[in-house]
Amino acid sequence: MKSRTKLWLLMLISVIISILLFSSLSLIMGKIGDRGYNLKALNDISQEVLEKMATRQSFHIEDIKPILDDAHSNHPNIRYEWISTDGSTVYDTFGEKKSYDFGQLANRMLNMPQNLWGGDGPITLTYSISQEGQPYYLLMSLSSGDMKNGQIYFFMRTFKAMYTFMLPLIVALLIPYLLSLWFFSSMNKRISKLNQAIGQLNLQSEITVLEDTKKDEISLLTSHYNAMARRIQSQGEQIKQFDTRRNLLLSNLSHDLRTPLTMILGYAETIRAGLYKDEKELQASAKVLLQRSRYIDKLLDQLLDITHHDEGNLELHVEVHNVSEMMRKIAADYLMFLEGQNFTVEVNIADEDIQAWIDASLIERALRNLLDNAIRYGSEGHYLEMGLSEKDDTLFMMVIDKGRGISLQDQEHVFERFYRIDDSRKGEGLGIGLSIVQEIIAHHDGSITLTSVPFEKTVFEIHLPKRSA
Repeated sequence: MKSRTKLWLLMLISVIISILLFSSLSLIMGKIGDRGYNLKALNDISQEVLEKMATRQSFHIEDIKPILDDAHSNHPNIRYEWISTDGSTVYDTFGEKKSYDFGQLANRMLNMPQNLWGGDGPITLTYSISQEGQPYYLLMSLSSGDMKNGQIYFFMRTFKAMYTFMLPLIVALLIPYLLSLWFFSSMNKRISKLNQAIGQLNLQSEITVLEDTKKDEISLLTSHYNAMARRIQSQGEQIKQFDTRRNLLLSNLSHDLRTPLTMILGYAETIRAGLYKDEKELQASAKVLLQRSRYIDKLLDQLLDITHHDEGNLELHVEVHNVSEMMRKIAADYLMFLEGQNFTVEVNIADEDIQAWIDASLIERALRNLLDNAIRYGSEGHYLEMGLSEKDDTLFMMVIDKGRGISLQDQEHVFERFYRIDDSRKGEGLGIGLSIVQEIIAHHDGSITLTSVPFEKTVFEIHLPKRSA
C-alpha cells in the first residue's frame, strides 16, 4: 500500500474516531458533571402533568392534588402551583394559599429567559389548559442553581439555521487534518523525488542533483544523496579512465613483447642454423638474446607488480637499516652500468651513516625505479645524481637528471597507474613504475615530490620519517 493511500485512510479513521470520542465523552461528562434541568426537561415535565390532568377532565383540588404531589415527589426542587382565571391559587405544592394580581405574576416573569442561563433569580415557567372555555394555569418554579450549567444560549427557528452553526465547527475540526495532509503530502513528494533519483543512479547515466532548501531530516538526506551521486560520478569517470589505460596497457604490452620476441626468435634461429660468421658474431647474437630476454623478464615483473597492487599484497617488513650503505651499493651498480656511456654521475651521501626504520627491499626497489626512469627519459642530459641527507627525524632521498623534463600538465598524472608521458613511444615500460614508488613511500608514511625544468633539472625527492609508524 502506498504511503499516500495510508495517509488518506489514517485521516479518515482519525476523523471518525474524533467524532465518536467527542460525542461519547460529551454525553458521559454531561451526565457526571452537569446535573440539573434544562428547558426541554422542564417542558417535558409540564407536558406530562398537563396530559394527566387532561385525561381526568376535572381541575378541582381533589383531582389535581395527587397529580401535582406525585410530580413534586419525583422532582422535589420544582414548585407546582395551580392557578384559576381570577389569580387565586387552587393548589400549591409548597402549601401556600394566595391570590395573584397581574403585577405579581409579571414580577415572577422578570429577567426571563436570562435566569435560565446563569442568572441569580428564580425561574418561573407558565403553562395553561382550558376546560369548557375556562382557562387554568400551571406555574412551575425553581432556583437558577437547579438548572444545568452546560446549557447553550441560542435558538433555532428552522434546521437551516443549523448549517450556520455546524459549518464553522466542521471547518475548525477539519483544518488540523487538512494541514497535516498538506504537510505529509509535501514530505511524500520530496521523498518520491529522492527515491526516483536514487533508482536512476548508476555509473553510465548523468546524475540528478536535487534542490531542497528546507532544513530538516529529508533535506539532510538529500544533501547526502547529492554528495554520494557526485562521488559515484567521479568514481565512474575514474573507472572509465582506468579501463582506457588498461586497454592501452594491453596494446602496448603486445607491441613491447612482440618486438624483442621477434629478435630473440631471429637470433636463436641464426645460432641454431650456424649462420654466424665467427665467434665474435656469435657472442654479439648471444648478447642481444640476453638483453631482450632480460627486457621481457622485466615486463613480466611489472605485470606481477600490477597483480600484487590490485590484490593489495604490499606488506612492510620494517627493521633498522643503514640507509647510507644501501644507497652506496645502488650507486655502485649504476656507476658500473653507465660506465662508458658519456654520463656524469654524482653521489651526494654524507660520510656519517644514516639509519632508519624501513623495509630495505621496497625502498631499494623505489630508488631503482626512479634511477631507471632518470636514465630512460633523461638520457639527453647525460647527467645522473643521487643524494641522501637528514634533518631532524626526516630522511631526504633525491634522484636528479638534466634531460627533457616533465611538463606541468604531465606532472599532475605521472604517479597514476598506466600513465605514460608519450604513448607513441613503444617499448618504454607499462606506466606503473612511479605509481609503485608512490605506494611504497606512502606505506612508509612518507611523501614524494617532483620539480622539473627541461634540460636544466628534474628532481624526484623522497621524504621519509626515520621512525615509521
